[in-house]
Amino acid sequence: MANPLQSSRGFWYQWRSWSKKEWTIAAAAVTSALIILTFSHSTTYSSLKYKPLPSESRYTNWVSFTPLRNAQKKAALCLDGSLPGYHIQKGFGSGSQNWVLHIEGGGWCNSIGSCASRKRTALGSSKYMATEVQFSGILSRDPLQNPDFFNWNKVKIRYCDGASFSGHPYSELKNGTVLFFRGQLIWEAVMDELLFLGLSSARQAILTGCSAGGLATLIHCDDFREVLPKNATVKCLADAGFFLNMKDVAGNHTIEQFYHDVVGLQGVEKSLNKDCLSRVELHKCFFPQEFLKHIKTPIFLVNPAYDFWQIQNILVPNTSDPKKMWLRCKLNIFSCSPWQLEILEGFRKSLLDKLGEFQQNEEGGMFINSCFAHCQTWMAETWHSPTSPRINNKNLLGIGISTVIQQNI
Repeated sequence: MANPLQSSRGFWYQWRSWSKKEWTIAAAAVTSALIILTFSHSTTYSSLKYKPLPSESRYTNWVSFTPLRNAQKKAALCLDGSLPGYHIQKGFGSGSQNWVLHIEGGGWCNSIGSCASRKRTALGSSKYMATEVQFSGILSRDPLQNPDFFNWNKVKIRYCDGASFSGHPYSELKNGTVLFFRGQLIWEAVMDELLFLGLSSARQAILTGCSAGGLATLIHCDDFREVLPKNATVKCLADAGFFLNMKDVAGNHTIEQFYHDVVGLQGVEKSLNKDCLSRVELHKCFFPQEFLKHIKTPIFLVNPAYDFWQIQNILVPNTSDPKKMWLRCKLNIFSCSPWQLEILEGFRKSLLDKLGEFQQNEEGGMFINSCFAHCQTWMAETWHSPTSPRINNKNLLGIGISTVIQQNI
């Protein structure tokens, strides 16, 4: 059997041909090196035409913000009532009918106060969004950095609803607090507009997202498959979107209570998986570990075993560490004491245990490394560069993962 981590550029290998051993390799620890992530943000559709660029440096591109044209008609609004939007770059050549859609991340808001604060930022209002963002990683048009997707149609969907594109207006308050819970409507309006712009003719399509955008990717994965042509090959790639439902170091259910509040406040129920809702409490179906097995569309998971966002906000939130004993460890894994490392190893084990059932899924795949990181697919540093995680000198995210994602199922 061919090694699925090889750097072949051929498209559409057999994903289901992975053996159990190869799954284990993909989930094994790659490196414990500290990766410091930086978050950077990324020509309207009708005016974009590809032109060969004379030097690699010219591939560093910035893409303009496009307000959602049908937003007002569909009542699809950001938390503050402003127009949501996206950044789009047209594909060319062999990628002209292939699409990568990336959903932006940025946490959630779980109360009137936190949503009111959020609506005064780029995560709740397009008034504060950058007019241009840089496309890199899986969105890059540099064939050296992104050899398999560089010429695809690429879209970055901006996140401004605070509930992973799953809020519903029936939950909006009528007490004078102006907050719009329209995440589901934004998702539907974006899909309608992109279908009009060419997505309806897609041959291959990948829905991906980072963090809260990774969760949105999983929530809407089957919806995405449903609106595309029946003969299109469709996959979903969730990057750092597998959030664990676990107690924090003080024994509190901090993240479960937080998700409970998000789901209740924004009326998320109608967007959640119906099979999951028939089994467990409503808010628990916001956790991928509860609804992942019900997703019918092929999924690929990219997640660090030591996800620093989850360590800082789920395992050791500030409220569970009043004496700040974890402060240095949460910022730098090399500053952790032996007993803290033991707890982090328990966190890693919990992640792998929860992924155990998904590991048997023949129509899915995963890459779980041991980096102290969060999102990894949309930045050059972790997608395909000299600093990217490697096994036996193989760059998984830039070469191995990109070919595995495109395997024909």
